[in-house]
This record gives sequence, structure tokens and C-alpha cells, in this order.
Amino acid sequence: MSDRAALLRGIRAWLAFFVVSLVLSGATAFPLVHELHWTEDLLKALSVPEHLPALADWIERVRRGLDTADADYPFLLYGTDWLAFAHLVIAVAFYGPYRDPVRNIWVVEFGMIACAGIVPLALICGPVRGIPFWWSVLDMSFGVFGVIPLYVVRKRIKRLEALGAGPTPVPVPAT
Repeated sequence: MSDRAALLRGIRAWLAFFVVSLVLSGATAFPLVHELHWTEDLLKALSVPEHLPALADWIERVRRGLDTADADYPFLLYGTDWLAFAHLVIAVAFYGPYRDPVRNIWVVEFGMIACAGIVPLALICGPVRGIPFWWSVLDMSFGVFGVIPLYVVRKRIKRLEALGAGPTPVPVPAT
């Protein structure tokens, strides 16, 4: 296999991993009320409240808030539906670099900037919204861990570009 083909396959594998992760993280924003009930039940079954009471208290508080919003103000949860939709739309944008990595490297760089933006957002909005700092650190980890595959992809795209690679179209099945 040529260097170009190996780079392209690696780029596409990392992009697929990133897109699947983005879609899964977005899809979890739809069933928040049910997820919090399941999470609370799981934490109790694992005796987490005895070992990490602050985590259990936080999950219970969030669950109560979501229950109240769902029962009395369900339109508030519409905001999380849009959050999920945004994840899905952003994931679609990564089809560009999958098809032609060199021409669409800007999408990868945009993703890296978005990952970096998670840190100040969590540090500013977390305290404003009463989010515990340790939870903001967890939120920031999505940006830190999200940038890793994108950094790898960007480096590989730069190497592909240095090889003088032209467009790399993906074969589209005939309909």
C-alpha cells in the first residue's frame, strides 16, 4: 500500500471515530430525563452515594430539576433538542474532510477551535449557572479529548498534502 493510501485510510478511520463520538454525545441530549433516572438508579445500585456523595447529590439535583422542567416547563428541554441537533449537523460537516481531506482541512481546524472553546465556556458559564467546578472539569475534558483525534487527523492531512495528493473523492454508489 502506498504512503498516500495509508494516510488516507488513517485519516478516514480517525474521522469516523470522531464523527461517531460526536453523534453519540449529541444523541444523549435527547432523552435527558430518562438518562438521569437511569444514572441515579445505577449510582445507587453501585453504592456510589456512600463513596462519592457529592456526585450522587449533584445527579439527584439535576434529575429533580429535569423532572420539574419536564412536568411544568417542557419547552425548556427543547433547548437540549437543539443541542443534540447541533452535534448531528456538525458531524455531517466532517464528511467534507472524509471525501477530500486536503481541500477540507478547514473543517478539522474548525473542530479544533470548537474543542478549545469548550474550556472558556465551561469556566465562565459553569459558575454563572451554579455548576460545581469538578463538573465543569468533566465538561472541559470533552474539548481536551475531542481535540486529540482532530490533531492526529490534521497532522496526517498535512503529510498527505506534502505528498502532493490531489482530490480524494469517495466513490458514491449508483442509485
